[in-house]
Amino acid sequence: MRPPIDRLRVHYFLVKLGVAFRHPARLYLVGGTTLVYEGLREQSLDIDITYEVEDTYEADFARTIQQLKDELQINVEQASPGDFIPLPSGWRDRAKFVGRFGQVDVYHFDLYSTSLSKIERGREGDYQDVLALLRAEQINFDELQQAFANILPRVELESLKRNPERFKRNFTALERMWEGESDSG
Repeated sequence: MRPPIDRLRVHYFLVKLGVAFRHPARLYLVGGTTLVYEGLREQSLDIDITYEVEDTYEADFARTIQQLKDELQINVEQASPGDFIPLPSGWRDRAKFVGRFGQVDVYHFDLYSTSLSKIERGREGDYQDVLALLRAEQINFDELQQAFANILPRVELESLKRNPERFKRNFTALERMWEGESDSG
């Protein structure tokens, strides 16, 4: 069992990646990794990423990630909200720039897409992550509702889960939690 990932380990991974991979790439931190890096959660079990790199360098990038996983004794998983839900329009424009590490530009994956994929999954920890993003004003509830409305008609056709009714129930549950916090605050 590898040790949990904290902000320092994520940052060190990015620094090492920037040194080891010498070609342009766009890397997205995803899910819990974003929350850890932004100080909204203490740790995660792994570093979740997705990336864009020229086809010519794809194998080299994957090999570099594998070497860093072994060298740093960390879990790195390739995952994207788009693997689970349709992405809301404008998701790429909402990616938040983290920094440049060598030739690798690092971003947080669109936080609305991340939040919606967590809501769709509907675990207690996922709801807490979305509430943390709302509390920290990293996302806005009205914009989250708009993104939800944007993708809901596409869920049945384009998502792995294909259960828009469950997704609606999960979103309503989050809405109640958020309203409860807003009323008590």
